[in-house]
Amino acid sequence: MKQSSKHATKSDGMPPRVAAESPVLAALDEIGGAALVLDAELRVVAATQSAELLLGGPIALGTVAPRLLCGAATERPVAEAMAAGRPVVASVPRPVPGGKEILIGIRATPLISKHGRIGWVLLLRQELGAVEQIDAPVLFEGMWTRDPAMKRLFQLIERAAASDAGVLVRGETGTGKELVAQALHARSARARGPFRAINCAALPAHLLESELFGHERGAFTGAVRDNPGHFRQAAGGTLFLDEVAEMPLELQAKLLRVLETHTVIPVGGRDPVKVDVRIVAATHSGLRAEVQAGRFRSDLMYRLRVVPLYLPPLASRIGDVLLLAEKLIVQLNSRSRRQVTRLSASVQAAFERYAWPGNVRELRNALEYAFVIGEGPVIVEADLPPEIYNPTIEADGAPLLNRQDNNLVSVVGMANPKHERLARALERAGGSRERAAQSLGVSRTTLWRRMKAAGIE
Repeated sequence: MKQSSKHATKSDGMPPRVAAESPVLAALDEIGGAALVLDAELRVVAATQSAELLLGGPIALGTVAPRLLCGAATERPVAEAMAAGRPVVASVPRPVPGGKEILIGIRATPLISKHGRIGWVLLLRQELGAVEQIDAPVLFEGMWTRDPAMKRLFQLIERAAASDAGVLVRGETGTGKELVAQALHARSARARGPFRAINCAALPAHLLESELFGHERGAFTGAVRDNPGHFRQAAGGTLFLDEVAEMPLELQAKLLRVLETHTVIPVGGRDPVKVDVRIVAATHSGLRAEVQAGRFRSDLMYRLRVVPLYLPPLASRIGDVLLLAEKLIVQLNSRSRRQVTRLSASVQAAFERYAWPGNVRELRNALEYAFVIGEGPVIVEADLPPEIYNPTIEADGAPLLNRQDNNLVSVVGMANPKHERLARALERAGGSRERAAQSLGVSRTTLWRRMKAAGIE
């Protein structure tokens, strides 16, 4: 069929839309269910009937998807990932009539042509058991959360644990990557076997090789006895390779051989030894970027990241801060002479305002600091490290500011929620106004006006 000119080129600059009765759209509904098709500017160009039913009504074509899905939320991980051009799997809460909420699972996949990214397809589904209990705290293998993204991660861990496929956990330092690895082990058929962990960045290459694969007596100076190595010691269980991106290239080749042959050759040995181990790896940096930089083997990356899992930073889980603080206080009370019953209101506000660059580990350290410095059953501001109770300074008194385009822009502790959402979008977009505007679902002109109103240069 020949397309009419008004659909091929529109005067308002909008792309062609898919007709509501289109066979293509009907096929998409049949195959994918609830789905949205977006253009490169994240505007809806097609929506299946299932998507309209799920989201509660007709979806106007041209609607900006971040506004449709994220609303006025300060945290916008789906929108920010799409604005950066990254595929994403996540969950977002959505109000429904009656003052309740449902949790919408989203899988966003970019549509690529020879000219680059031309749009997106979003597959949607309602997460089971999400109504009303969306904010309820959940304990999963030692990890507490009330955050939807973390709950979605727990579901993915359950599914990944059912197989021996390689899992790559990505997350910032201090987010709890080893806890995720332990959860994968505990929920797997290997739970009765050993769990062993090694930090690949903590040892030089020759020692790391010996620790991983073992060595025979006399293999090198100081090798006075045989060492089985972590692979053999983890037989029948799980081996966690933390900071795997830091592994030297020569060891990467040997690790790849172990994964392909299920055998190890100890340092100084000749005969391969069979090993039965499930590998869980972790990194704080993207392995694809390491591959492109020539620091990591692409074939090993594909072996390790059969199932990639992303552990969100604490800054994007602001609702978890006080929940985790409460649980950590219980732990600290069990081994401290000081018994704390609660945080003061000002400390609670400071905790929720602070960006937590060190994530859960920093939260624990801050509470341990407070237990040592303060007295009495209530933690007050004077008990906290200075950079937390006053977010405009660091521990040494230096200003805590975000440097972008040679201008200093404060992005913490903003009183206006709209200004805070704007500042966070800019911060996560690395200062890119285009990406920040897309994640917020506004034009660059509107973004500029809001930046001016917020006093952000």
